[in-house]
Parts: sequence; C-alpha cells; structure tokens
Amino acid sequence: MGAYDDSIIPLAGYDEQGRPPAGAPRSWENTDRAQAALDGATGPEPPSPPHCPHCGLAGERRPTYTGQHVLLEPGLVLPAHLVPGGHRWHIDSNGVAWNGGFEEPLTGARCRIPHHLACPGLSLDEIRPWRWLTAVRAENAHRARRTADEEGGPAALPDAG
Repeated sequence: MGAYDDSIIPLAGYDEQGRPPAGAPRSWENTDRAQAALDGATGPEPPSPPHCPHCGLAGERRPTYTGQHVLLEPGLVLPAHLVPGGHRWHIDSNGVAWNGGFEEPLTGARCRIPHHLACPGLSLDEIRPWRWLTAVRAENAHRARRTADEEGGPAALPDAG
C-alpha cells in the first residue's frame, strides 16, 4: 500500500471548509426563483421603489417564503372564491406573503391579489389569470381529437378496385 494522504482537496471555488464563496447561489435558489415566477412573485426587489414597471403605480411590496417579493394591490382584500386560482395571496402574522395556489379556498376565506392582475398597463392575454382554464381547454381539444379519430373513420376502407 502507498502512503495515505489525509488532506482534503477542496473543490474549485470552495474554501478549505467546503463552503461556497460568498454570494454564490445556493442549490435551492433556482428552484425558489422558478416557484416565485410561477406564483407571480415578480415584484421589484428592494431597494427599488415598489412601483409597477408596466403602469408606474405604487403597490404593496411583501416578501415571500421563496425570498422574492410580490407586489400586491394596495388595500384590496377579496373573497377568495372570486379570485382565480394561482392569484390568491395571503399574509401571515410575520407579514410574509404566500400564494394559495390552485386549491379550492375554504368557505369564507379572503385573500389579496397581485397588482399585475389589476394593472392597467397589461392585457388579460398578458396576465393569463385563468391558466388552469387554458390547460382544461387544451385537454378537452386533445380528447375531442382522439374521440373523433376513434369514432370518425369507417371500420374498413372501401375496395377501390
């Protein structure tokens, strides 16, 4: 057997304790950013002012559990069943906003909406508040084509000669 070298060789860019350099993205940050984008937590980050980039109006900026910020419509609290799924925001006791997702809200629940849902600078096509409905419509179109393919053609082609 050869001599045993017990020194640890650090990975490139890491310090001798195996820590990444300061400011390097952590392994979960990309996932958090993707979830924040899906949730609509795309508000301007501090120290920028909490103004909408599309219309210039001020919104209520709240931090989210993903580390990003959401720009909420100031002072507007609505019955959750009136708000499209994916746009229902709730504020916890620490002031952190979280998205209620696409689950059916509890009876009597109230929520906040993101400013971009009410933004005069965006069209409904840009906002796409009913993403779930788009998915349902696409699935129904697929099922209709499949049903037509199964039922629409004759069982056997006629003998042409």
